[in-house]
Amino acid sequence: MTDAAFFRRLAAAAADQTLPRFRQKGMVSNKLASGFDPVTEADQEAERVITALIGETYPEHGILGEEHGTKHGDGRHVWVIDPIDGTRAFISGLPVWGTLVGLTENGDAVAGMMSQPFTGELFYATTAGAFYEGPGGGGPLRTRQGSSLADATLFTTTPALFKNEKRALFDRLESSVRLSRYGVDCYAFAMLAAGHADLVIEAGLQPYDIVALIPIIEQAGGVITSFDGGPAEGGGDVIAAGSAELHAAALKLIQS
Repeated sequence: MTDAAFFRRLAAAAADQTLPRFRQKGMVSNKLASGFDPVTEADQEAERVITALIGETYPEHGILGEEHGTKHGDGRHVWVIDPIDGTRAFISGLPVWGTLVGLTENGDAVAGMMSQPFTGELFYATTAGAFYEGPGGGGPLRTRQGSSLADATLFTTTPALFKNEKRALFDRLESSVRLSRYGVDCYAFAMLAAGHADLVIEAGLQPYDIVALIPIIEQAGGVITSFDGGPAEGGGDVIAAGSAELHAAALKLIQS
């Protein structure tokens, strides 16, 4: 359906909008009446150019975007866009945000990319596999296999996302692993796919936060599901692991 060349075009078009605005004093708006859910001009303009490029190339496909909504979202093929996943990191000057673009077919995530233009990295998956392009070269992505819970490295955005009884589940999982790190947003899933981490757990995701990352993890040899073991495409509470064995062990722990 799609290929590496198209993902490179999407990444470049988005970078033209995001990079000139990164670490600049641009306008930040708040999407919530109570709380803080930031959006920037970079978010809005990056999604605009991504949507335009998809529309030119695949005019029959639907689009679900974080900033500009849904167009033909009930079609067989739907592109799911988060122009800047990690806007809080973006406005804080931290290069762990990314541009996410995923493709679903009949609701299943079949291809996706995560682009981090400041570091010059592109992680993507097609039916041909999962791949990395960046400083020093590139090649296939492979998750780390054979890690036990006791040896694992765990990522999450922040434990504060786990409310009430879910916080106890997170604490139990965190206490079972060797190392945990916070605050890396979509970059955490990329590091899992690249074999540098073993587990990622997140709460309260939207589809545009995760759809692009599902094929990258799965094609790299990992497993990603909701907390009940079902598909992760709908977002919600999500757990990803580098191997089926580790995923099963982590899922058993948070379900017990």
